[in-house]
Amino acid sequence: MDTNDSTVSHLAEFTSRLSFPLDDFQLQGCQAVEDGHGVLVCAPTGAGKTIVGEFAVSLALSRGTKCFYTTPIKALSNQKYHDLVKAHGKEAVGLLTGDVSINGSAEIVVMTTEVLRNMIYAASPALDRLSHVVMDEIHYLADRERGPVWEEVILNLDERVNIIGLSATVSNSEEFGDWLSTVRGDTKVIVTDLRPVPLDQWMMVGRKIYPLFEPGTGGQVNRELEQRIERMESAQAEEGRSDWESGRGFRARAEGRRAGVKRPEDRQRPVGRPEVIRVLQSMKMLPAITFIFSRAGCDGALFQCLRSNLVLTSQEESERIEAIIDEGVAGIPLEDLEVLQFSQWKAALKRGFAAHHAGMLPAFRHIVEKLFVQGLLRAVFATETLALGINMPARSVVLEKLVKFDGESHVDLTPGQYTQLTGRAGRRGIDVIGHAVVQWSPAMDPRAVAGLASTRTYPLISTFVPGYNMAVNLLNMLGFEPSLRLLEKSFAQYQADESVVDDVREIERAEHRVRELRSQLNDAIVTFAPPVRDGDDAADLLVDYMRLRRDLSEEEKASRLHSMEQRQQETVTLLGKLQVGDVIAIPGRKHPVLAVVVTPANQTADPRPWVTTEQGWSGRIDAASFANPPITIGQMRLPRNVVKEPRRNTRYVVDHFRRHSFGRPGKMRQVARVRDSEKVTALRTALRDHPVHTWPATDREQLARVGEKLARRERELDRLNARIEKATDTLGRHFERIIALLSEMYYVEFEGTGPDRIPVLTPEGELLSRIHIGSDLLVAQCLRRGIWNELDPAELAGVVSLCTFESRKNTGGEPEAATDRMATAMDDTMRVWSELAADEKRHNLPLTREPEAGFALAMHQWAAGAPLGYCLAAAAESGAEMTPGDFVRWCRQVIDLLDQVAKTAYTDDVQANARRAINAIRRGVVAIGY
Repeated sequence: MDTNDSTVSHLAEFTSRLSFPLDDFQLQGCQAVEDGHGVLVCAPTGAGKTIVGEFAVSLALSRGTKCFYTTPIKALSNQKYHDLVKAHGKEAVGLLTGDVSINGSAEIVVMTTEVLRNMIYAASPALDRLSHVVMDEIHYLADRERGPVWEEVILNLDERVNIIGLSATVSNSEEFGDWLSTVRGDTKVIVTDLRPVPLDQWMMVGRKIYPLFEPGTGGQVNRELEQRIERMESAQAEEGRSDWESGRGFRARAEGRRAGVKRPEDRQRPVGRPEVIRVLQSMKMLPAITFIFSRAGCDGALFQCLRSNLVLTSQEESERIEAIIDEGVAGIPLEDLEVLQFSQWKAALKRGFAAHHAGMLPAFRHIVEKLFVQGLLRAVFATETLALGINMPARSVVLEKLVKFDGESHVDLTPGQYTQLTGRAGRRGIDVIGHAVVQWSPAMDPRAVAGLASTRTYPLISTFVPGYNMAVNLLNMLGFEPSLRLLEKSFAQYQADESVVDDVREIERAEHRVRELRSQLNDAIVTFAPPVRDGDDAADLLVDYMRLRRDLSEEEKASRLHSMEQRQQETVTLLGKLQVGDVIAIPGRKHPVLAVVVTPANQTADPRPWVTTEQGWSGRIDAASFANPPITIGQMRLPRNVVKEPRRNTRYVVDHFRRHSFGRPGKMRQVARVRDSEKVTALRTALRDHPVHTWPATDREQLARVGEKLARRERELDRLNARIEKATDTLGRHFERIIALLSEMYYVEFEGTGPDRIPVLTPEGELLSRIHIGSDLLVAQCLRRGIWNELDPAELAGVVSLCTFESRKNTGGEPEAATDRMATAMDDTMRVWSELAADEKRHNLPLTREPEAGFALAMHQWAAGAPLGYCLAAAAESGAEMTPGDFVRWCRQVIDLLDQVAKTAYTDDVQANARRAINAIRRGVVAIGY
């Protein structure tokens, strides 16, 4: 966009209104925006990259054009809306999130990216005079579920609109910028690794916090920290028993403490959350966000602090907090507040600490955010969802673990995740330094933590792939051939094509290496002259033998992993069943360690009973601590004071263990034996029966060295060829397969004859284009076949939930329907999905997600007017245990789909019932925040 005399100086005017000077990267970004370029700004969390987006907003207003500000999540949209209202006034700013519609025709509109995508496909008149689109957190493009929406917007926005992308630091920013320039025109890439508030890295061992790095060494791990950990890890369990063996009992321990000598059990005792907060408070590191990678863990931390005498607020602050809470929950019925444990939650907030996670009621979560931003909360226990852009920086960030559950297994944090989480530490304009604190636990290597802390970037990988709704909208908006060309311009295809070139070069090199190794092997075989049958090629036989060896090795690893998983499940089951007084034997290095259960586990998914060992260690244990399950060997009667305060009364347990044998096992393996699977046995037999196995062992093993290299290189060559084949299965071909399926279902029809035939939308296809949901084609088929036609509003809400709900945790219950009509419609919905899945398999397309019925009964009851507690119980009975926050989120998902049904259903009755269902659902806790 050309500049003129009235706009050339807008940057100077903009900066004059700020209370702080801009950093160089901010000035470069703003200048590029003013000069009419697209811009990609990559900077660490908290560096201030949003100032470039805010300048684009100001520039558009000054020029009389419009600017949209898109964000990935509704909470961030709400926050940005309020920020811009403060700067430009209510009349100039609007908000569109799907849930909320405020002043949508304003010159500046904040919205989720999906809203803008829908506007583009609908050719909304709101796009007129649009000059700038700010895409905050544009690296969300890599998100598996929602990432494709970002590419849809980038590819389909009118070319006259300038995009301002704001991203976390990614390692392939130049590649992403080159692609943006290819599809959008000239795009300036501005990258900085500079944090405005420096970040210090710490590790907390016991109650002491150590610097992670040795000062002045440029990244060397602190030697004092390593020595401290080495001393703790080398402390043997027998040390705790030496006093008893000397006959001096607890007297020796008392003398040792007076002399400044600590017991091993003192040194290794876990530190509770309240103690951690107190340590941070003593070092002036509050406010702090502690990231805990489970909702239950966050809530548990909150109640640990609540049970302690921890108070982080003054009386005046407590009263301000109470007023904000009462205002925020106005409108929620008292009976629902009781279900939400409101009084306990409120008491915690008044004392200065809170939890924050997606399972909370949105109203509660917003209150926590508001209190934290105002400086009234000193400690927040949060899941990683807090790191997704919400403006809640703290002085310190604490990580209890460096492992998280990714939905399938426990995996280590990546450098990118570590950077994203710790990026919340350090408040610009308030703190001169931020603090990242990792709590040490056994087996945690400080060098590995240092590696995480030193790696600041991660690659941005496209997840873009066309779906049914995207396909029909592109076809309707552009036509078939232009749609193909647009898909071939996606970042996903750009990355695939770039990698294809590299892979082709690598294949040529790999083929050369294979030829060289095969020649070496043939020369060696001539020298050794192993026995082979006529017609057999010795080199091929050897390579085949090496492949068998490799397959056997990999299968043995898989078998070991499977065995470990089984042992883990056995351990989980055992820990979940333990009761107070149960004595268990825990596998130890030299001999089993005995422990007694003081507090049983309070959950079965990740049971963590509290035990006291025969050496006096007292704390919680979990399944991740054992490679071989403990065993129960007896019972111990425990006095009430031991159960109530186990750490203060360890001597009773130690003394009891000393006087009673409990039938201690002679030996327990720390790691269980792995039994061979049938496949391992078969591979071993095949290896022994192979002709090469009869060769002289010395000759065979010398040849095997070259054979192994050749087998490895051939395997690498196969992998590269497979990658090429997959990459050349382009998005265009995927689009063609979608069109073929849709034409069979009459959402698309062909006009013309022969090679000139072109696909166009049918009326059914136009309805599909207005259904924006993952299960779009399933919903369209259900509406088209009329299987939801006879349902009343509550029944319709319950059945529709099958297409939106995804269970996080199955309780073992059975999904139910409230009425016979609802049950029939649910069965028919499942039948339509089965037919659709079969068609998708036939066309080599990804399968539509299978409908889930676990929320249907709860959704029906809520729409029929039942209270929150009743509906949560109904969900649990149907096999879908959920938090109140989950319940509200799924209700809103159903509302969103019902709104689409109200606009696309074939009959007036279904449309009317969908609107009635929306009104029935949008009440109480679901309505708060709309």
